[in-house]
Amino acid sequence: MSLLEIRDLSVVFDTDDGVVQAADCVSLDIREGEVLGLVGESGCGKSVTAMSTLRLIPSPPGRFVSGTVMFDGKDLLAMPISELREIRGREIGMIFQEPMTALSPLQRIGKQLVETQQTHGQIDRKEARRAGEEWLAKVGIPDPAECMFSYPFQLSGGMRQRVMIAMALMQDPKVIIADEPTTALDVTIQAQVFDLMLDMKKRDTSLLLITHDMGVIWEMCERVAVMYASEIVEVGSREDLFRNPLHPYTEALLASIPSLDCEKGELETIEGQVPSAIDYPVGCRFRERCKYAVERCEKEHPDLSVVDGREARCLLVEDRMKKKPAGD
Repeated sequence: MSLLEIRDLSVVFDTDDGVVQAADCVSLDIREGEVLGLVGESGCGKSVTAMSTLRLIPSPPGRFVSGTVMFDGKDLLAMPISELREIRGREIGMIFQEPMTALSPLQRIGKQLVETQQTHGQIDRKEARRAGEEWLAKVGIPDPAECMFSYPFQLSGGMRQRVMIAMALMQDPKVIIADEPTTALDVTIQAQVFDLMLDMKKRDTSLLLITHDMGVIWEMCERVAVMYASEIVEVGSREDLFRNPLHPYTEALLASIPSLDCEKGELETIEGQVPSAIDYPVGCRFRERCKYAVERCEKEHPDLSVVDGREARCLLVEDRMKKKPAGD
């Protein structure tokens, strides 16, 4: 059962250079109690998609062109902002990629944690402070009591990120949207934070995990959606996607993962650059970087095709579906 449904979401930004197509007809389902990974290069639209679910896109310059975001039977893009504020944080938690801009620089950490809890529930200040300290300890902050009296600028980037994670998890939301949640953390704290997230999953909390790290995708996610040039190019189970990627971009991402088998320490790379979101080319947006591209890829823009329960935006998807997976 889908808890959060994004349908045909299109978002643009008006700039001096032109209209930037940041998200183009994006559709995703987040099922109850699952971890869905969203992966792709920087600038492909992952963060815009995530922030659009809670209407956190600044307007102007951002504009919603089309789409719906259904949560518990309600369209988050159409509801009054006062009603949406009741959902933000309490039912859908957000862990932002850059905590320095998400935390107020003028308020101590403790005040922000207390206000977050009191805004979304009947809890007294003393109990809220106690809960804040407990959650700071859970995310690996060594002296939670001292941290409660600190301002964000007095903490390191990793410490601020842990505060953001505590702030999102402590509300026990139904859905957590995590945008590169552990980028600034060392591997030990990363493991600790992911354990906390998986523990919440046992309570049927759903997680949309945005990351560049395919290793994290393998360890954490049940399904994976791949974005390229503002659109979804592949969706499938973790096992299917790693074993037999259908879109050439997914294949290239997996091939670029460091391996002990790499000869002379050389890594495979994806040649070329992501096309400009101001002027996407006709046809397949990945064709200039794709080693399988054929003439029709220059003229036809592929739809997101469904083949045997898997989705891929490629004109050659049926041929690739027949490809024998590695290891068979």
